[in-house]
Amino acid sequence: MPKRTRLRALLAKDESSYGSDPTATGSANAILCTELSIEPIQSDEVTRDLVRSYLGNYDTLLANTRAQVTITVEMAGSGAAGTAPHYAPLFTSCGMAQTVVSSTSVTYAPVSASFDSCTIVFNADGIQHKLTGCRGTYSVNCETGSIPTITFVMTGLYNAPTDTTMPTCTFQNQADPLIFKNGNTSAFQFHSFAGALQSWSFDMNNEIVYRELVGGTKEVMINNRTPAGSVQIENIALSAKNYFTNATSNTTGNNTFLHGTSAGNKVTITLPKANITAPAYASVDDIDMLDLAYTAKPNSGNDEISIAYT
Repeated sequence: MPKRTRLRALLAKDESSYGSDPTATGSANAILCTELSIEPIQSDEVTRDLVRSYLGNYDTLLANTRAQVTITVEMAGSGAAGTAPHYAPLFTSCGMAQTVVSSTSVTYAPVSASFDSCTIVFNADGIQHKLTGCRGTYSVNCETGSIPTITFVMTGLYNAPTDTTMPTCTFQNQADPLIFKNGNTSAFQFHSFAGALQSWSFDMNNEIVYRELVGGTKEVMINNRTPAGSVQIENIALSAKNYFTNATSNTTGNNTFLHGTSAGNKVTITLPKANITAPAYASVDDIDMLDLAYTAKPNSGNDEISIAYT
């Protein structure tokens, strides 16, 4: 019986202890994705370089076997202020702490220790892959006229796949997304200037390491992060804002916007200290644009970025 590419499901659930399967279910832990792919086996290949009297390939052995799944979700809230979005376990497994204010907000900010993890279940039309001990990194992509998205790249411990019936998924805590456009998106500022925004991107750039030692435990680790991104705005007169001076003088400034218009589906992203690295020109609709690459620097520590759902 052929397996259909369209028939896929993803579940994710926080682990109470690292690598311990918390038993995710389709009724409570389903993740609504726009794109979904898996590398069912990632390994370091070790060849047996033997001396012999004939030509040909050597045997190859697999070491440090793990798995990786790439998940893209719509950047939208849960629909209720103070309730986390359905993809919350992915955020908290990417080195982000979750702070909940009842009926008001859910905010994510970086941490540098005590990283959470989750178990991810990927089912491809009856073939199930379970990744325990998942940690990873994420990126945010917003462009005018499109639905803003968050892409998670999660690495987990390898478990042998099984023939398992597709789960029946109930998608909870997922408001309808809004197009990234004037009216839906507001309060944009980059270095305290409210330019005309075409696109905005951010990549957490977590350094993910799989570690497996004799006498130790298998673990996916977050060892560092180098967050960076890019902003594209309409080019403006230097008298209005001189981003070239800000770049050459190593000036840092804010980088923020609000996406959404109603309670439960507002997302405010704030970077307090963005450092411009490489201003460049571009053209959109025959209009001059500025591409402003940036890095996100900590202010007092663990605060390079804040993502608040209200």
